[in-house]
Amino acid sequence: MMLKILTLFYFCVQLNQVNSTDIHLAIARAAGDQVGVTIKYVSKYERLSYPNGDVPKEQGVCSDVIIRAFRKVAVDLQKEVHEDMVNHFSAYPNYWMLKVPDHNIDHRRVPNLMTYFKRKGKSVGFDSSYKAGDVVAWKLSYGFYHIGIVSEEVVPDAERNFMIHNIGSGAKKEDVLLQYEIIGHYRW
Repeated sequence: MMLKILTLFYFCVQLNQVNSTDIHLAIARAAGDQVGVTIKYVSKYERLSYPNGDVPKEQGVCSDVIIRAFRKVAVDLQKEVHEDMVNHFSAYPNYWMLKVPDHNIDHRRVPNLMTYFKRKGKSVGFDSSYKAGDVVAWKLSYGFYHIGIVSEEVVPDAERNFMIHNIGSGAKKEDVLLQYEIIGHYRW
């Protein structure tokens, strides 16, 4: 037991010593690592273990790109969003007419991620530069929400980075930052 506690303490000390640039690059790289692995867009409701629950790695939705990338820097958004919703349920949108939080799905909904990031002080202005590891939320032309992570790779002949996202056929690295209406910009 003592060894587990010491290992956890050492991990936390190491994580706190990592500078923010390293964390941002780790998030961007973890998102990029999903390209070619998450090959399907599957949006069905699934019962997940808690904490650290996930759908099969070859499938997911746009929010799963964010969830999996953040887990690589020891942030379990399933747990974090759920705990925040348990304590501040009315602060979150209720498009789904739920009466209580649901740890199986709440963290996989873009408006909930946006609310969580904003509540935690992670919002960045839309006119700010978009850096590797930033999270960007969009509203698509047909009204749906979408989310992705800024890649560390720059689009050739452009002054912007590629985005890592899953909009219908698995995780992809594409030049889509300005393709949709940006409604959220967050930096961990």
